[in-house]
Amino acid sequence: ILDTLLRWVKEIPPVENSKSRFGNPAFRTFYEKVKESVPELFKDLVPEAAIKEVGKYFYESFGNEKRIDYGTGHEANFMAWLLCLEKLEVLDEKDDKALVLRVFVKYIKLMRQLQFDYWLEPAGSHGVWGLDDYHFLPFLFGSAQLLNHKHIKPKSIHDSDTVEQFSESYMYLACIHFINTVKTTASLRWHSPMLDDISACKTWIKVNEGMIKMYKAEVLAKLPIMQHFMFGSLIRFEGGHDQTEDMEDDCGHIHENKSPVAGEDGVFALGQEYPDCCGIPVPSAIAAAALKSKPRPLPFD
Repeated sequence: ILDTLLRWVKEIPPVENSKSRFGNPAFRTFYEKVKESVPELFKDLVPEAAIKEVGKYFYESFGNEKRIDYGTGHEANFMAWLLCLEKLEVLDEKDDKALVLRVFVKYIKLMRQLQFDYWLEPAGSHGVWGLDDYHFLPFLFGSAQLLNHKHIKPKSIHDSDTVEQFSESYMYLACIHFINTVKTTASLRWHSPMLDDISACKTWIKVNEGMIKMYKAEVLAKLPIMQHFMFGSLIRFEGGHDQTEDMEDDCGHIHENKSPVAGEDGVFALGQEYPDCCGIPVPSAIAAAALKSKPRPLPFD
């Protein structure tokens, strides 16, 4: 299925959009093709009654169609899709290692292609204080992949030869290689200080434990991310609000009462404080790097 989508990316080239550093509109064509093809893609994979629910997790995992952006919430949808396949007994626990090392790695390959071709904007990027403008799980899985490695240590991310040589084999180093490729104006410790701090850990066990805690706190426990997440018959949530879908706007969530109302203490979104998740769009670093490499037009040319 993912190979099919990789082929579609090649068949749907980005449209001329050189004057903008923001997302390329051709992404919407790709997204619609995936969305419309879900029944055909999944007809031999899951029961027909489950296709609609499972399919939503799948196409939501490639980004937001309207905003042409991508972030850790979309990445979480891909893991939800895999979880649904396990709940439907398409997969079981013995497949877990292959799901990470083959399926998830192929998904990351597809996402990097989408990010480079369509200049997807980072959704809610933490900027220099984040791990990666787009992803989190490759660092979590990647640190687990290196747990018992005799030679590659957390500090090895500063060795360009090691990163270059082993980025094809290890997810964590592949992420470092991607960041170094896109953000070339300074060293890792300047544009990614959190990764630089993490590299001071002595063991990958420590890194992996920290990644799990951080994922729970910074992704699963964050309202601006999880308010977009769909719950249904396969992944259930007790609670919520019956009218939530009717209250949503184009961003996919509630945007009422942006300014605190007297006597209400600014409480918003079903008892939570208003989430600052749809502010000024953040242009893609990939787009910035691509534009920088092009010759600068002469004034009035």
